[in-house]
Amino acid sequence: MKKKANPKQSVKQLQTSSAAQAAYVKSLKTREQRIILIRIILLLVLVGAWEIGARTGALNAFVFSSPWRMTKTFWDMTADGSLFLHIGITLGETLLSFLITMLIGIATAVLLWCSRSLSDVLEPYVVMLNSLPKSALAPVLIVWLGNNIRTIIVAAVSVAVFGCIMTLYTGFREMDEDKLKLIRTLGGGKREIVAKVLIPGSIPLIVSSMKVNIGLCLVGVIIGEFLAANCGLGYLIIYGSQVFKLDLVMMSIVILCVISAGLYLGVNALEREFGKEQK
Repeated sequence: MKKKANPKQSVKQLQTSSAAQAAYVKSLKTREQRIILIRIILLLVLVGAWEIGARTGALNAFVFSSPWRMTKTFWDMTADGSLFLHIGITLGETLLSFLITMLIGIATAVLLWCSRSLSDVLEPYVVMLNSLPKSALAPVLIVWLGNNIRTIIVAAVSVAVFGCIMTLYTGFREMDEDKLKLIRTLGGGKREIVAKVLIPGSIPLIVSSMKVNIGLCLVGVIIGEFLAANCGLGYLIIYGSQVFKLDLVMMSIVILCVISAGLYLGVNALEREFGKEQK
């Protein structure tokens, strides 16, 4: 005969399991808080060592600048409003080139997936263009397009778009065949497959590609601003190096680091939202 379950024992087991789960979650939160604290301390130590080295002469303050001198330059440019203009232009160019990159990347990857013959013809060229150092194209783009924002946008798009196409096309080819067969069995064509299966099923892949491309577009914008701009953070870097204002150069680099981190976190938040919707 089967023994009857003891209600008290079941309740005790549930309480024990709940307590263990709560302890595990607490340990995860404690670990995360500890990591954040260590990161902050490490940053403060590095900044402090940099400042002390510049003040004591261990580092050449003219060449390496210092946190204090960078902060002073930041406040001076903030006061006259010029810094916000440069940041806004670089950020706007980055977002515009990112949008163009993703639209071209998704559309081209879908087109290559739809036509196997076309993909066989174009794939070697996409690989070749993706491997080409994009900085080599910048002088040519200036001659073709002139010294203007179009050159910067095209330079930024060229840095990211070919890798985006290859990544998405490879992901599309790995789509679950059973889902594709189901759509075909129900009478659907390639248009229905793309709209109902391919794009919705590749959302995680697309968002993952966005996380990479947002940084690449920023790199492309800076390359373009080095050669074809009279404003923007890239312009500040090249101008500061030419007139030996290293405080301006280092400040611009730090701002670029903050912008790149912010853009990555923004796309990362978008990825989490898509993850919640799928659940």
